[in-house]
Amino acid sequence: MRQIRWYLHPILIFIFSVVALGLSLFLYIYWYVAVSARLQGVVKRYNLDPGQFLELKTWVVILVLSILVAIIMVGIFIIFAFNVKLLRLYQLQHNFINNFTHELKTPVTSIRLYLETFQKHELPRQMQLKYIDYMLINVSRLTDNINSILSLAKLESKLYEMHPVRVDLVETVEQFCRQNSHLFQGCAITIHNPSGRTCPYLVDLPLFEMLLMNLLTNACKYNEAKEPTVAITFIHQDGQLNINIRDNGIGLKRREKKKIFKKFYQGEKTDRNQGEGCGLGLYFADNIVRIHHGRIKAESEGPGQGTTMIITFELNEEADASPGPPRPEPGDSP
Repeated sequence: MRQIRWYLHPILIFIFSVVALGLSLFLYIYWYVAVSARLQGVVKRYNLDPGQFLELKTWVVILVLSILVAIIMVGIFIIFAFNVKLLRLYQLQHNFINNFTHELKTPVTSIRLYLETFQKHELPRQMQLKYIDYMLINVSRLTDNINSILSLAKLESKLYEMHPVRVDLVETVEQFCRQNSHLFQGCAITIHNPSGRTCPYLVDLPLFEMLLMNLLTNACKYNEAKEPTVAITFIHQDGQLNINIRDNGIGLKRREKKKIFKKFYQGEKTDRNQGEGCGLGLYFADNIVRIHHGRIKAESEGPGQGTTMIITFELNEEADASPGPPRPEPGDSP
């Protein structure tokens, strides 16, 4: 898609439309006043009855025209807002395509280089195993990216088949962290359950594990601390269960707290994650939480102060609520 010429930009067209509308309204009023003045001169000159010229109806016409102009203004503004939103969406999708293409090409290129090395050189067994490990890592990265797109497509089209089971969330999180510790090397993950209570909840295990993978991967990836840490805390409060995932990473600006859950949105890059990511991880996480009748939000004291992801489940409603289509949040588009 070619870049929009400056004179076709929606903002400029909106400004020109408003100016043209305002100018036409001004000219209409100016001409009306001029004609009325001349008409009054004719009435006085020939001693005519002013009531014959229906002054009341004239003002009614002015009122109706003013209302119509207001409606036109509102319509122009709505079209302007829609076009700006559409342009923003195009930019986000364009960035997503570029980033996701990079995410697909990078592991493929790496695998190709390793295979060409195998083809051209006789390598010792130890070096072969090392390169094979590298290729498996890249295959895993490629598989994760493809699966994330496929899973997201299923969720958005409501074709994902749910298999809810009742589990203890504390035990599930502990088991997940143990089984995937190799993915979070260099990042110390701790789990706290101050109340000591179990946290039974009905979840779709594959989806819940995807949620944990996205949140923990982000917590480790967007982290420039010398000793990256992630603390997962389970808090029972007023019939709710809060799962707080706190890291000591790069933190968030105030304006980013809600944006990070939008589709294709990407935060600032760090030295560790330069060129990585496609802006779907937290959007995917938000959808998974909402499918499980929960809420997720981000808290941060500012850049460099770390981030806390807070997942909230309503325990008092959980007994009758199975995972299902996400409930719309205020401000969501239908």
